[in-house]
Amino acid sequence: MLEGRPVDHVPFMPITMMFAADMIGVKYGKYAFDHDLLVEGQLRTAEEFGIDFVSCISDPGREAADCGAVLELFEDQPPALGATRSLLADKADLAKLGLPDPLGGARMYDRVLAAAALDERVGEELLVEGWVEGPCAEGADLRGLDRLMIDFFDDEDFVRDLFEFALEMALRFARAQVEAGADLIGVGDAAASLVGPRVYREFVWPYEKRLLEGLHDMGAKARLHICGNITSLLADIGKLGFDIVDLDSMVDPALAREAMGPGQVLLGNLDPVRTVRNGTPASIVRALEECHAKAGARYIVGGGCEIPRDTAHDNLRAMGEYARTHP
Repeated sequence: MLEGRPVDHVPFMPITMMFAADMIGVKYGKYAFDHDLLVEGQLRTAEEFGIDFVSCISDPGREAADCGAVLELFEDQPPALGATRSLLADKADLAKLGLPDPLGGARMYDRVLAAAALDERVGEELLVEGWVEGPCAEGADLRGLDRLMIDFFDDEDFVRDLFEFALEMALRFARAQVEAGADLIGVGDAAASLVGPRVYREFVWPYEKRLLEGLHDMGAKARLHICGNITSLLADIGKLGFDIVDLDSMVDPALAREAMGPGQVLLGNLDPVRTVRNGTPASIVRALEECHAKAGARYIVGGGCEIPRDTAHDNLRAMGEYARTHP
């Protein structure tokens, strides 16, 4: 599908993180910090539900942690970046911040090891997805979300310097994952959904574009994942050229198709809670039929974001069955 060739059925690519940890009976705090557990969770989940890829995604704190940011740790939830203790609360600290080595033995390296292990185990059968934070998301991780939103208006030069740093770090991290065996790199840039079209075009779009070009130069496919309502950004996102664009549940797939054109592969966009977690197999199939009809031919089955951990297994099976029975 990504190459524009005919397919026997639409792919099935739901994001599973806490769901995958629960599949192997481990606390998420361990899953996110131990690539061996992540690999086992991804393999078990893909096999059980007929998923067409495995992913190294776990949380957005890997790059920031390797830069020196403090993570709040939880036994059975993802680690969090505390806004009150942002690494770059003082903007002057950016000039002193060095780029971390993705192979340096810390959290970024753990993801690289996951990509290598997944490629070795199932690389001939399933798509192996690595993951990096996009420029806006990483900027928010390092600076603090509220501060970054003010910086767009108060200190444009700092924002550009910050995004240059984030871009270079993402490219280094992505290259390490691609060399380890990742076929596809997911780019999580959730904070970008909080800016309007002018700020997006001026500050975010150019860095996402350069990141995409770098990924393609490495020989990797690229997937853009921006949680939230990106309706006002759809036309600009469509001009980037990502191989896959994820749609969150509040985005109308018909509007996305109209804005991005017939060639863009769209993934999504079932509401993870109301439709996937709280629905039934029958209601999920109806929702997928509607979504697929709006998105058109170049479509991948998935949720608007992560599949909730307590989703009924039959509900996820219904999504997979729909994918396998629809061209």
